[in-house]
Amino acid sequence: MLYWLTLLSDGGDFFNLFRYITFRAGGAFLTALVFGFLFGKPLIAVLRRRQGKGQPIRDDGPEGHFVKAGTPTMGGLLIVGALLTSTLLWARLDNPFVWLVLFVTMSFAAIGFADDYAKVSKQTSSGVSGKIRLLLGFVISGIAGYWAAQYHPDGLQYQLALPVFKDTLINLGYFFVPFAIIVIVGAANAVNLTDGLDGLAIMPVMIAAGTLGVIAYAVGRVDFTEYLDVHYVPGTGEILIFTAGLFGGGLGFLWYNAPPAAVFMGDTGSLALGGALGAIAVATKHELVLAVVGGLFVVEALSVIIQVLYFKRTGKRVFLMAPIHHHYEKKGWAEPQIVIRFWIISLILAMIGLATLKVR
Repeated sequence: MLYWLTLLSDGGDFFNLFRYITFRAGGAFLTALVFGFLFGKPLIAVLRRRQGKGQPIRDDGPEGHFVKAGTPTMGGLLIVGALLTSTLLWARLDNPFVWLVLFVTMSFAAIGFADDYAKVSKQTSSGVSGKIRLLLGFVISGIAGYWAAQYHPDGLQYQLALPVFKDTLINLGYFFVPFAIIVIVGAANAVNLTDGLDGLAIMPVMIAAGTLGVIAYAVGRVDFTEYLDVHYVPGTGEILIFTAGLFGGGLGFLWYNAPPAAVFMGDTGSLALGGALGAIAVATKHELVLAVVGGLFVVEALSVIIQVLYFKRTGKRVFLMAPIHHHYEKKGWAEPQIVIRFWIISLILAMIGLATLKVR
C-alpha cells in the first residue's frame, strides 16, 4: 500500500525509496517484528483465558511433554497477523503473486484454526477430519497452481524447471496443477509434522522463507536471471516483501515460543507457513529447490510415512517414535539439543539451495 507514495515523488526525494523492493522489504520486516512484540503478550493472555487447559497433550507422546500441559495454542495467529499486516502495508497490491501467496497462507491458516479450535474446545488431540483437511488443501492448492500458471511467462507455463540442468524444462501440461497441489499440500503438512518441539518449526520455516525470498527477488529481475542463468518470472520480486514479513513475524513469535514455550504455533501457524513456502516455490518455478531448502521438513514427513508403512507391513517400527524429532527424544537427546541441531541442518540446506542458483 505504501508503494503508492511514489506518486508523490519527483524522482530524487524520500518518497522515491518506496519504489525499491529492498527498502520495502526492510519495512515489512520491522513492521512484522514490532507487531509480534506489541501483540504477543496480549494474544497469549487471551488464548490462555479462552482455552483454559490449553492444547491437549497426546497420551502416546514422549513422557517429557506432559509438563507442557496448559500451554495455549493458536499462536500462529500472531505470525499470520504480523505477516498479513506487513505485506498489505509494504507490498505492491497490484501484484498477482503477492495475492496468490496471501490466498494460500490465509486459507491454510483458516483450516488450521478450525482444527485447533476443535481440539481445544473438545480437549482432544483429534480435530477436523484428516480427509476434510486434505480435500480443502487440494482445492486451495489447485486454485493456486492454476493461478500461478496464468501469470508465468508463456515459455514457462505448465513447465517444471530443473535447478541444475537449467536449459531443461519438462512440460507437465495438465499435470502441472496436480503437481502444484502435491508441492503446496506436502509442504503444509510437512511443516505441521515438524511442529512438535518448542521452537523447532519456526526457525527452519524462517530460514526456508528467507532463502526463497532471495530466490524470488533474483528470478524477478532480468539482470539477475541473466547472470545466474535461471528463468525470469516477472513480478516475483515482490514476494521478498512477504518473506521479510514472515521472518519478522517469526522472530516475534519465537520470542514467546522459545523453550519453555509460552504459546504453541498450532495448526493455525504450521499449515499456513508450510502452505506459504509451497506457494512461493510454485510461483518462482523452484519447486524442486524447495525440497532441498526445506529438506528438514521432507525428512520429518518421510519418517512418518516410513514408520506407518513399515509397521503395517511387519508390525515393527523403524524409529523409536515418529516424526523423527521424537525418535531423538526417545534416545535421550535434550529438547534444546534437538532443536538447535535441526536449525543448523536447516541453515546448511538453505545454503545448498542458494548454491543451485549458479550451479550448472
